[in-house]
Amino acid sequence: MDANLIRTRAQGRRQKEESMSVGDDEIEFVKDLFAEVGEISTRKMMGGLSIYADGAIFSVMRQDGRLYIKAAGELAERLEAAGGKLFTYDKKNGKQGHMNYLTLPEAALDDPDAACEWAKASLDAN
Repeated sequence: MDANLIRTRAQGRRQKEESMSVGDDEIEFVKDLFAEVGEISTRKMMGGLSIYADGAIFSVMRQDGRLYIKAAGELAERLEAAGGKLFTYDKKNGKQGHMNYLTLPEAALDDPDAACEWAKASLDAN
């Protein structure tokens, strides 16, 4: 895929305002971004998107377009060192919860090779 097209899509994703749900453009973006990982499939859930390679989940996209990689332990530490932020949400009781997903580093949004390296590391670790 053309690197300029990937970059344009990533920029559009970053500029996207929060909406009701992930759309077809975002689904196409993640399928293109992670194409080298394996057979990519997606499932819309709660306004966001679950992303699978060969049937194994490795990533989610929130409804605001933020892309996260499933990670724990050493991989989570590496993602955090690269600028990844933990997936957090507000619970009904007012406290903050989190999931074992960290944002894909910004540079990887413009670089399918880097994005696929993170995805493969997630799949290998989980």
